[in-house]
Parts: sequence; structure tokens; C-alpha cells
Amino acid sequence: MNTSTLLKWVALPVYFAMFTFSQSFAQQANFEAAERFTSEKMEKLIGNTSVYPRWIEDTDNFWYTYENEAGKNWYFVNAARPNQRLLFDQEDMASQLTEIFERPFNAKDLDLKDFEYDTDRERFTFHVDSIEFTYNINGNDLIKGDSLQKEERETWATYSSDSTYIAFAKDHNLYIMRSDDPDSTEIQLTEDGERWFSYQADHGDTTSNERLRSRARFFDDEQKIYVSRTDAREVGELWVINTLDKRPTLETYKYGMPGEDEIGIDHIEVIDIASRERIRMDTDKWEDQTLNANYGNHQTGDYRANSSDKLYIYRENRTSDKADILIGDTETGETEVLLSETSKPYFNWSFQYLGIINDGEEYIWWSERTGWGQLYRYDSEGNLKNQITSGNFVVGDVVKIDTTAQTIFFEGYGRDGDHPYYEHLYSVKFDGSNFKHLTPENADHSISESDEGNYFVDNFSRVNEPTKSVIRDGNGRITLTLQEVDMSAAREIGWEAPEEFKIKAADGVTDLYGVMWKPFDFDSTKNYPIISYVYPGPQTEPFPTSFSLTGYTGRNQALAQLGFVVVAFGNRGGSPLRSRYYHTYGYGNLRDYPLADNKYGIEQLAARHSFINQDKVGIFGHSGGGFMSTAALLTYPDFYDVAVSSAGNHDNNIYNTWWSETHHGVKEKRKTIKEMTEDSVEVEKEEITFDGKSASNPELAKNLKGHLLLVHGNIDNNVHPANTLRLADALIKAGKRFDMMILPGRRHGFGPYQPYFERQKWYYFAQHLLGDYKTNVDFNLPEDE
Repeated sequence: MNTSTLLKWVALPVYFAMFTFSQSFAQQANFEAAERFTSEKMEKLIGNTSVYPRWIEDTDNFWYTYENEAGKNWYFVNAARPNQRLLFDQEDMASQLTEIFERPFNAKDLDLKDFEYDTDRERFTFHVDSIEFTYNINGNDLIKGDSLQKEERETWATYSSDSTYIAFAKDHNLYIMRSDDPDSTEIQLTEDGERWFSYQADHGDTTSNERLRSRARFFDDEQKIYVSRTDAREVGELWVINTLDKRPTLETYKYGMPGEDEIGIDHIEVIDIASRERIRMDTDKWEDQTLNANYGNHQTGDYRANSSDKLYIYRENRTSDKADILIGDTETGETEVLLSETSKPYFNWSFQYLGIINDGEEYIWWSERTGWGQLYRYDSEGNLKNQITSGNFVVGDVVKIDTTAQTIFFEGYGRDGDHPYYEHLYSVKFDGSNFKHLTPENADHSISESDEGNYFVDNFSRVNEPTKSVIRDGNGRITLTLQEVDMSAAREIGWEAPEEFKIKAADGVTDLYGVMWKPFDFDSTKNYPIISYVYPGPQTEPFPTSFSLTGYTGRNQALAQLGFVVVAFGNRGGSPLRSRYYHTYGYGNLRDYPLADNKYGIEQLAARHSFINQDKVGIFGHSGGGFMSTAALLTYPDFYDVAVSSAGNHDNNIYNTWWSETHHGVKEKRKTIKEMTEDSVEVEKEEITFDGKSASNPELAKNLKGHLLLVHGNIDNNVHPANTLRLADALIKAGKRFDMMILPGRRHGFGPYQPYFERQKWYYFAQHLLGDYKTNVDFNLPEDE
């Protein structure tokens, strides 16, 4: 035997010993369980988990559909009486349709398309096979109509309140015509519209001489139109290429980036329909300011007669810390300041609110001036009358205002119960008296208000307590139970609810909240890798607070079945539902602020639970979560082992102006420059520029030690693919091995490719945390995807 052969025989048992050793530490991922408990399969098994009411205009009535083990049913509810009944009997409706169409219908799953209530005919309408039907609930009468005609209201049309006029755009200019004009005579109102400074909703459109939707809105009295448009002609362009078109096509759009000089100039104009006269509202104050026309009218409810003599305007500076509420005279264009406020480092845009009471007799204003979002009452001149709410809790959205009773119904967070993220419903008088908590259950409440009286549909639940759907009156009393989710069928196949937990932030004192998903064959004596699902905020945190089987709740549930403990929890700077200090914590440190809290949270959970293996840590997220998961892997390379980062804004210097500058900060710089006038006279002028540079993930590429999968849609026009490609470039230059997947034809959301991405994520974590290297190439994708 020669030396070469001898070495081969000596090496062989060593190889097998090493292989056996490595296999002893590998675990088999339970892909079968993951497939069994996907969102799609759980939804088919259980059905709906909430009631979504369709309130009927100017009534206390609504209807809704609900699917469960009994099939799909339609319900009609009178909230005032209160009572609920089936809109029709499933079997009877199926029988009638079978007779009409001479083919069978599934009574448990009737396909009634575009089911809605027609307020003009006071009938329910739907269609089957392009045949329209009307249904009278009182007589249980089903009437077959004609074949559906072409939709009368085209997508390009904006109707006035009484449908007298139709507004639209063409060649980037604004037009109107009377809806009853048989000749459809077009009346051109403007001539100065052009691409990127347009009256069209799509200001970059290149279609010529075609009716398109406009930016115009009618006042309720139909006397005038107001238009908000942005001069984006000097804003830099950005591009994506749709590779799936018959011939790959270039999509061009305007996209201002942090610190750039040109980010667009907002204009607000009012046009008199009769005279065709147009004025631009006088709003100039700050460089690169943001304007929002008819502020207050787009908030919850409409608490004034929308007469055309005045226009409410919200104005905010570029650094997002100063704001004015203006009242504009639509005859002259002059404006006056009603309210002004400064809120550093930036305004909490999640709950900004102006309630306009009785055409401006009073105003309700939301402010964080005490460090907590509260409501304030002002008189017609903008003078503070009283603080309406107070305390160390957050007033959320105003649900409804009863002007007659001078009562506000609003959502609140952190005042009652044991969880500051649970939504509750409250009421209070304008003067701050008679404060009431209307939802006493210690749960998360999702509220939908009636159009007429003070009635509310309340879907309340916790992540481990299925939803109960009820009607409440204005005093919070439950008057009718609509539905309760039954999870018996899921429990029979082994389903278990996730668990809530509370930990500390890295400062050791701030409470953080989260949710944990375990495998349904969980064994407390085993050791499980931990995976953290992340999103840094500041507008939301990644964990659910209510019961759900879909979305990331369902996806995390399926991921856990592979053999992981999956967690999602918050971090300082993550949510506007808490104090101003908490939700602005990340200002000036957009990349790094959430990372220490996530690491410390995992360490606490591992110390608390012996079944968590802190030596095998995964992390993943989408968008801001994609940014955060990669930053965590690169900042703590000896702690995190694997990251799956999708659609991440890895370099916020090329993300959009508003997001990056608001939440990281932008510095205004002023300097005096000299320039020559047309008359060759040298004059001094103040020049204002902005600097908004922030730290990025490519700067950390050299730190990579673990496994990284980057995923991005190739036509993402929100977070441009360059964010991921720049990171890839930095990793390549640093000589790092990583994985990347580009999803063709996908934007920021992955849509029909989401199931594929989920399974790719399963395999990636199974390989690098469990050591399960499957060799199959086929994914078990849902049939309907």
C-alpha cells in the first residue's frame, strides 16, 4: 500500500467521526408542523376573528359578514334596539340562485360579489355572474336585475357633494363638467399644470389628452374647489425597472432625500367654480415647509359646515418641530394663525388632531406639551379655554364628538389595565368633567362608531384570549354580543396561544412588552434556539396586542413550529402609545437606538427560561425591521448568529426626506451669501440649507461573522433596492460571504411572493440554527398563491 492510499484510509474514519459529531448536534426542523399551522390554514380552519361593521349612513344600523364552522353568513344589526338577525337564510338563498342559474350553489360559501347597501334604493345589492340582484330584508325579497353595465363613476372622476359637478385632470391641468350635461362639456380651469407640478393625482404621468383623477376637492356647498399640489420639478428623480413587462420598462418618480436642497414646494389653491377665478393661499413662512389643506376635515368626523368661505391649513417646518393651524380666507387668499405649537424633537404625527366645533366656535387640539398626548380646548380666537384630559397616559384617536352633549369619545392607552398598549374607549365633557372609562375589560379594544347615535362595535381580546365582539352604548354598557371566536377545532390539532411577557430595557428601569411563540410539541427539558422578530418604530412595535391568526402573528406561529422559540418585543423609541420621551428616544441615532434593548431582552428571557439557548440567536424583520436586524447582526456579531433582513432601509441617507429627517433629525444651516442682481448690483442674501446625514449599515459590513440573508423587491419604490445593493457592495468589498435574493416584480410588500419568502426564511434559520440542511428544491406553496 503506497503512502497516498494509506493516508486516505487513515483520513476516512476521521471524516466519519467528524460527520457523526456534527450530526449529533443537528436537529430536524419540523417543516410538517410549520405547514400545518400557517396563517392560511388556520384562517380556513377557524374563519373570522373580528366583526367589521358596515354602518348604514345616518342610521344606527349596520351589516357584516362572518365566517366560521357554520359557513359564511350575512348579519343585519340594529344597535339602538338592540338586535341582530341573519340577513337571509343560506340554504334559501342558495336554492333561489340555483333555480335562477340552473346550477348548484354552495350554501356554506355563497359567492355574492360587491355586496353592499344602496342608500338610494334602500336595498342590499350584489351580483352573481355579472347579473345584479337587489334584496329587501323586510320582505326577504330577492329580485333579479339586468346584466351589469359599465360602472358609471369612472376612476378619474371626483364628484361634488351633491354630484352636481365632476372634477378631473387632463394634460396635468384641472377640468370640471356638470354631471347632468348630456354633451359632457369640459370646462378647463387651469393652464399652468405640467409634469411634476400637476393637478393630476399622478403628477408624473406621461399620458396625453386622457381624463385622469385630479388632486381637486369640492367644498360641501359646491361653490369652490381647493387643490393641494407640489412643485417637484427640481426634485431629484429615482428609477426602478420592471423586468417582468413584455419589454422591461423604466419607472421614473421624484424622491427627495435627507439634506437635499430640493424636496418640493407645497402650494394650496382655491378656485371659484362660477367665476373661474383662482387664488393661491398665502402660506409662506418656513423654508421647505409642509402644508395640508382642509386640516380637521380629514380627521375622524366632520365637526363644521364645510362652507367655502374659509379653509383650514396645517403648516409644519422642515425640522418637524414647529406647526401652525391657519384659517384662510378663500376670497382673498389671506391667512391668519389660529394655533401655534413647538414640540421638540418632532411632532407625534400618529395622533395629531384638530376638532372643529360648530364651524369654528371652538376647537379641540391634541398636544404632547406635558410629555403625554392630551386634549385641549380653544375658543374661536385660538385662546386656551381648558385642558380636557390629563395624566400619565396617551390620548389616541378621537373616535367621535357629540357636539350637543359636548362629549368627546376617544381611544386611550396606558391609563387602565396592566398593559400600556391596550386600546381602551373613554368619554369626557369639553370642560374635562364626567370622565368615563367605557371598556373596563383588561384587554385590547378595537372600536367602530355608529354614524348617528352613540353606539360602538367593540372587538376586544388579548393575544391569548380569543375575540369577543359586542355593541356598547354611550355609557360603555354591553347591550348585545355579536360573535365570539371558537378555537376548539384548533386546539384539537394541538394549537396553543402565544404568551405575553414583560422585561426591562437596557437602562434597567424601562418596562418593555412582548409576545412569545413556542412549538406546539414544546418540551421544557429541551433547548431551543431563539429568534427575535423586530421593528424599531417609532410608529409601532412588532408584537401583537390582540388576538389574531394571520399577519406576522400567524407567520411567527408557523416559524416556531420548526423548533424555535420566537419572540417579538418593543424597545425604547418604538411606539407613540407611550410618553413623548419614550417614542422620541431614537432621535439622532436612527440606526443604533433599538439594538441594546433587543440584546438585553433576549438575555433576560434566556436567564428566565432554561429552554432558551442563548448561544443560538436569530433575528429578522421587514423594512425598518430589515434595517434593524442587519444592524444587530453587525453591531453584536458575537451574540446574533443569523439574520434575515427583507426590504431594509439599510442606508437612510437615500431613504425619503420626511422619514429620515423627522426621526433622525436634520440641522438647519444659515449663512449670508453675496449675489448680483439683474442690475449688476451686489446684494447680500441669507441662504438656508439642511444637513441630515445618518449612520448606515454598510459602514458596519466589516463586522459580519454570522449568516445574513438579504431580500428585496426589485421595483420597491418606497425603500429603493439600492439600500440593499449598497450593503451588498460593502460586504463584497469587505470580503464577506452572505446570501441575497431579489424578488422580481415586487415592491415594498411581497404580495403573492410572500409564501415563497416565508419558506426561504424557514430553511435559512433551520440550516444555520438547527443544522438541518435539507436537499430538496421544491417548496410546498399554497395552491391558491
